[in-house]
Order: sequence, then C-alpha cells, then structure tokens
Amino acid sequence: MPTASRPATPHVVILPGDGIGPEVAREARLALELVAPDVSLEEQLLGGAAIRATGNPLPDETLEACRRATAVLKAPIGEPQFDAADIRPEQGMLRLRAELDAYANLRPAVQGPVDVLIVRELIGGLYFGARGVREDGTVFDTCEYHPRQVERIARRAFALAQGRRGHLTSVDKANVLDTSRMWRRVVDGLAPEFPDVRVEHMLVDNAAMQLATTPEQFDVIVTENMFGDILSDLAAAVTGGLGLAPSASLADGGPGIFEPVHGSAPDIAGRGIANPAAMLRSTALLLEHALGRPEEADALYRAVNAGLELAPTPDLGGTASTAELGQAIRAQLAVDGAASSA
Repeated sequence: MPTASRPATPHVVILPGDGIGPEVAREARLALELVAPDVSLEEQLLGGAAIRATGNPLPDETLEACRRATAVLKAPIGEPQFDAADIRPEQGMLRLRAELDAYANLRPAVQGPVDVLIVRELIGGLYFGARGVREDGTVFDTCEYHPRQVERIARRAFALAQGRRGHLTSVDKANVLDTSRMWRRVVDGLAPEFPDVRVEHMLVDNAAMQLATTPEQFDVIVTENMFGDILSDLAAAVTGGLGLAPSASLADGGPGIFEPVHGSAPDIAGRGIANPAAMLRSTALLLEHALGRPEEADALYRAVNAGLELAPTPDLGGTASTAELGQAIRAQLAVDGAASSA
C-alpha cells in the first residue's frame, strides 16, 4: 500500500524498462515535457535493467520513488535471458502493482464505431492466489477474491460508465465458478446506487465471441484479472493491435501506473524503429487520470493519431523512425496549441 508522502507539485517517475523501452520512453518524456513543463520527472530502474544493476527487478529505491510520485510512467520490461530464471523482470512489475495497490486496470480500445473501456481487476484472482506443487506432482493455482475487492473495482467501473454511455457489462463465469457467482452478487448489489447505468451480465466465453464479432455493442466491461487479461488483448486486436494499445492501472489515493500493453521487443531494440504510439497514449491517460488535465490528454491523443498518419513506423508499413514519429507528434502538438507555457 502507498504510504510515502505525496509531492506538493506533480511528480512523475519514469521507468524506461528493457528492450525498446528506453526508446519509446524518451519520446513520452519529450511529449510530457512539452504539454506539462511544470511536472517534475525522474527515472528509475525496473525489470531486466534493474536485475543487472542490483539483482532485484524492483529495487527499494525504485519502489520508494514510485510511492512518493503523483504517477508512474512505465515502459515495457522483459529480456529473453531471464525467461527461465528464478529472478525475472515480470516479478518486479507484479510486485509494483501490488505495492501501489493499483487494482483498477483501464484498457481503452477505440477505432471507428468501437469505443470500449475494459476495467480489469489487477491484483487479485488466479495470478495472486495460493499456488504450489503437491507431493504427487500436481501443480495448482488458486483463484481467490474477497467481496471487498470486487466491490471496489465494480464501483469504479460503474462511475466510469456514468461518464460515458451508461452501459456496464460485467463478465464472469457464474455457471461454473463460485468466485464468479459472488462477483455477480456484488455487482447486482451495487447497481441500485447507479440507476443511470444499465447493467448486464455476460459469460466470458460469450463475451469473447461478442467482442470479436460486434464490439461496438460494448461501452464499459468490468471483469476479474485473468478474464480481463485475455479480453483486453482481444479488444486491442480488434481495434488496431497490441502495438498501439495503452493502459492505466489506478489505485485509490495513491499513484497509478501508466504503460503500453506491448512487450519489450528485444529483436528490434536499438534499431530506432519501435512505434512509440502506445507509450504516448499511455502518457495521455496519465495526463487525464493522474494529473487531471483532460484537455492536454485529448490534444496528445489527437497528435498521436495525426502523427501515425504523417510518419508511420515500419510496423504500420511506413519508414519513419521512432524519433521521427515522436517529432511529428510533437509538431502536431505545437500546431494544436497544446504546448503549455506553465
């Protein structure tokens, strides 16, 4: 849980991460400096870079800096050399989420008529339950949820739906799982507090089919950790792919974590061809949800969309470098008048 004192002025900790992380983090930093020059920035180690430097994927110094921050802007982590190791970069990421109690993962998926916001519970369920190996060789992972965990993620999803189109879809597997049946009871219990939100329940297998075929029917989807992990990637694929998808992981009162969904892409690291769009869109989420600057967030979203048209990187069939796309986005911000003089 976050316990450190928060800064009087906005302060963002940037975690450049691994692989292409430092390259896309640089573009996000330049854009943030342009639209919010009053925000102080610092960089800390996380992931493979942190393991090499300290032996720990989440060093104490990094954790304390994140606890003190207004928000955390995290680039991708992960390196092949650690895939089968006892100490892995991903362990640092999972611990950071838990330590900051960043339980509400927001995954917007927008393209054309599709505008879906998936709200995923991030620090409970199968990924955080009891696990182990029995004497007979059986391996087990346990899905566990307390009603309080469900209530807080559902309450946040209801509030987000109120500010959108007023439609909340709660996704579960209530025909099989006790945790899902409890989940559904909690959501139904909260519904009377939000009379302006229409609530429906949907089994996860049906939700996956509906997302793949008619995603425009959805507004806000709320679901548990593993289901949300899968459905949010599907929604991203439907609306342009993981390489363009941002995310925000929010806490109650503490700093949130803002990061692209894609991986560290070590095969192209250092070549200057990585697409920074997802990192920059995550920066826009930071501006909106952590700094309370929706106009600057909207301007950055528009600039990213314009930049992708003007200077597409090789993954989109273009020839622009990471830096060239970043420059095109900053130029669009200047044209849009979003650059602040604060």
